[in-house]
Amino acid sequence: MSASPSTPTVVKLGGSCLDDLDGSWWDDLARHGQDSPLVLVHGWSKPLKKLDARYSEPSAILRDRYGNQSRWTTPEVIDDIKTVSAVLAEDVLGRLERRGITAERLLGSDGLVSAGEGERWWWREKQLVELENLVGPITGVDPAPLKNLQPGHAYLVTPLARNAAGREVNTDADRAAAAIAGATGASDLVLVTDVAHLLIDGHPVSRISAREAAAFRDKGARGGMRKKLRAAGEALERGVERVVIGSAAVTELLNGTTGTLITDAHASGEGASA
Repeated sequence: MSASPSTPTVVKLGGSCLDDLDGSWWDDLARHGQDSPLVLVHGWSKPLKKLDARYSEPSAILRDRYGNQSRWTTPEVIDDIKTVSAVLAEDVLGRLERRGITAERLLGSDGLVSAGEGERWWWREKQLVELENLVGPITGVDPAPLKNLQPGHAYLVTPLARNAAGREVNTDADRAAAAIAGATGASDLVLVTDVAHLLIDGHPVSRISAREAAAFRDKGARGGMRKKLRAAGEALERGVERVVIGSAAVTELLNGTTGTLITDAHASGEGASA
């Protein structure tokens, strides 16, 4: 089934890999963007660590009572996220515009992404304590601010959200990309990261069903890959047809040359393959 010209491709740009994306990668993205609107959601962990060494310290990360990790986010951290995001946006938008793609930056908290109440109990020095941590799970996406979804145009989204009390909160970039993909009717979600494939038992996986990906997420995946697999599952549940994880050019990831493709098991009948 061919996508409508107004159907976007949503690409999550991992903050840890942005420095490694060379000119040919951006050339390929721009060619893709001439045929399909682009919504890019960026990470910011590496730029934030470059801004201030304290963001690399173990104390900057909290773990809740369920074992989930989160950056300890205060109003000051929100301001620092905006600072590094503005610098990153100037670079990304410039790269696209030099290649013929008009582009604009959008904060998720500017009416695009809404969040629910966050966890309040966190482990600190081997004790569960109540802390205000400005994070929250995504509860909805209103695509109305994405007013110009058309070929030749891109949005760069900073994954902040706004909660019911009107406060800006931090949220996970992979899951924000998944929610935006679902809300905009995107057929494809591309999670660009610093690893070439999903690895299971040390072996690269080129294709896997949503069911098998979820099983591995809950039993074998660690760290950032666990979040990516959760985001992939959420995107597919929201109607996205394909999710691809990898480090190559977007065209190569979408045509199956490299990376790991995840599709709905019930729709495709596909299992895992190396």
